[in-house]
Amino acid sequence: MEKIKSKKGLLHLFESSPKEIQWSFEYLPSLLRDFPLDVVLAYVFSRIEQSHRMGLYCGLVKLHKADAGLARRAVQLQHITRSFFKEKFGLVYGQPIPHNVLVSLTHAEAVRDLVLHGMSASDDQKRNAIAYSLVYATDLNSFIVSLNGPRPFGDLRGYNGAGKTHDKNTTRWMLKGMGFDLK
Repeated sequence: MEKIKSKKGLLHLFESSPKEIQWSFEYLPSLLRDFPLDVVLAYVFSRIEQSHRMGLYCGLVKLHKADAGLARRAVQLQHITRSFFKEKFGLVYGQPIPHNVLVSLTHAEAVRDLVLHGMSASDDQKRNAIAYSLVYATDLNSFIVSLNGPRPFGDLRGYNGAGKTHDKNTTRWMLKGMGFDLK
């Protein structure tokens, strides 16, 4: 990725991103204009984590025909760490997230950790972490679509069509086998 040198450059990257990415990060332009980059970075990561949950949920429903209510509950009850997400992603989609997709997220997470744990990071680091986050979102969407999954960064209406799902008992066993706890 080319280094982003200004908020204007970051805005240009956002505006040239696919429409699903713009939809997922809809408040990014106004946040860039009105708030410090720390706030923007926190917003971007809240959307990434939300999309990670939606990616797992939608994959369970679309690819594994899980009951939607139980799948949503299973994903919402989990404390999703970075390693948990990667592990469950591999189970749900049948393949791990490729290194070339994860590298953008790894760069962004390093800066996010500094900022959200009260350490200092330069505006340059924050801008580029936000940019890497947008690249990651685009790349993850593309990868999941290549596996016949939905775009977790985007409007998910109609992602599953009118597909039939397993009954709740079958879904419970499937989710348990994948390591999701329904408590």
